[in-house]
Amino acid sequence: MTIPVDQLSDPTVRDFVAALNAHDRSALMGLLTPGATMSDDGSDRNLQDWLDREVFSSNGHMDVESEADGGLALVADYRNDTWGAMRTAWRFTVDGGKVSRFETGQA
Repeated sequence: MTIPVDQLSDPTVRDFVAALNAHDRSALMGLLTPGATMSDDGSDRNLQDWLDREVFSSNGHMDVESEADGGLALVADYRNDTWGAMRTAWRFTVDGGKVSRFETGQA
């Protein structure tokens, strides 16, 4: 069972997931702090390159299964045209209504 995006607890994370699923680059970029960082499976990655490869050019989409820590930790089925579907964990750091870091990897 998935949680509808508009019912996610944290408003910044909710907007991030909505922008990601809509492939709305400007909205997603607007939700990130200057200098925002991310990691994938425990390794820091270049945020812009990762988003281009894993989201925008490959039709990335997140269906959230569960949330914890006030909505800052998600478990989601993530799919894109490159890797297919996989169960992933997401952890967000939100500062002043913007994402300063997110970490993702297989769950």
